[in-house]
Amino acid sequence: MNIKKIMPNINKYIDKRKPYIKPSENAHKGLNVPQIVFDYGSIKTKAKSLPNLYKYMFGSLKEMKKTYRELYKQPRNPSKKITSKDLGDMKSLAIELGASDIGFTVVDPSYIFNNKSIIYPNAIVLAMEMEPDIIKTAPSKSAEKEIFRTYYELCIMVNRIKDFLNDRGYNAEAGPSLGGEVNYPLLAQKAGIGVIGKHGMLIIPKLGPSLRLAAVYTDIENLPIENDNKHLWINDFCKICNQCVKKCPGGAIYKDTVIFEDGSKQCIDYKKCAVPFSRNNGCTVCIKECTFFKGNYEKIKKTIKKW
Repeated sequence: MNIKKIMPNINKYIDKRKPYIKPSENAHKGLNVPQIVFDYGSIKTKAKSLPNLYKYMFGSLKEMKKTYRELYKQPRNPSKKITSKDLGDMKSLAIELGASDIGFTVVDPSYIFNNKSIIYPNAIVLAMEMEPDIIKTAPSKSAEKEIFRTYYELCIMVNRIKDFLNDRGYNAEAGPSLGGEVNYPLLAQKAGIGVIGKHGMLIIPKLGPSLRLAAVYTDIENLPIENDNKHLWINDFCKICNQCVKKCPGGAIYKDTVIFEDGSKQCIDYKKCAVPFSRNNGCTVCIKECTFFKGNYEKIKKTIKKW
């Protein structure tokens, strides 16, 4: 099955006559999780999960269609300077909708997938927690449902924030959590929210890797962009921890992360990852077994300083 025919695609909505941001020459291909499952996993087994996930999967698709249909629905005379009140109200709305963390950054074109585009250069990065007590049961139907709940609610969130910013007079583009245009972990790391672990997922102080990400793009010029990342020490810890590598049922996580000539990295073999993901309720073992999920961020930080 060709998932590309089912998943909404921004390329069908980008107006090439208007300005838009293309990926850089060294950008990587965006991986579509459902398509990977169809190509390399067990679709017969995965199909059994659909009744449990139906609401969230099809709800996400509905929100994605809204995202792209309203791509160019923008205010007539937009402002590029956000007021402190509007910024505060936007953050409050994000938290009300379930955001666990918010960051701001300029989008590096190398983070845009080589088969996608966006229309605004700055990003509001949003993280949403996956309930730890549920993730602890992974692999399970409950954990798989929790994954897709966060995808769905993030899709709703970015559309709501896009509408909020438009109503206040600012340009905004929603970036859906499922099948987005940009590498969200890299974007969130650049925004200083956290650091990408050896398992390829973002680790943040409050949640470890038990989260999902999305973004809202805008041309607002005075966002509170953070240029320093205080969590880079996590890289040193991951080099010696390797719990995710040891516990991965598919042997998909590289002990030595692959580093390409341009400096970009590949943490997992997605073909191997697709097998347990499709056959065992979305797997999620790497999150469950991550030391930052099990332990306290500050205590781990103190420990590594002693080494």
